[in-house]
This record gives sequence, structure tokens and C-alpha cells, in this order.
Amino acid sequence: MDMAAALGLKTEAAYYKKESGSIRITIDEAKIIADKLGEPIELVFFSDELSTTENQAKKPKAS
Repeated sequence: MDMAAALGLKTEAAYYKKESGSIRITIDEAKIIADKLGEPIELVFFSDELSTTENQAKKPKAS
């Protein structure tokens, strides 16, 4: 509940909704989370890896 408190959320349910993606995390909340984790926001929330679907879409189609 420590992260929820840092975000100003009053219930575990509110935090779960943020964590699960049901409710979007604001940029201000993302900054709080990254600071609390001691990591840059880009490392916490963005990935250089592509999903399988994205990788398949980038492959040239066989002729």
C-alpha cells in the first residue's frame, strides 16, 4: 500500500485498477512511481522490445 499512498490513492482497489491498466496512469503518477523506484521513467514504462505481433508485422512478406 506504500506505492498507493505515494500516489494519493485511498484504497487497494484504486491502486489495482491503475496497476492492471483499467485506469490510466497519469504522467505525474508515472513520475512519482519512477522516482520511488529510483529508475528513469523511460525504463519503468517504455520498452525497446517489440511484441510478437509487431515483429511479425515488420517481416517482409514472402513473394
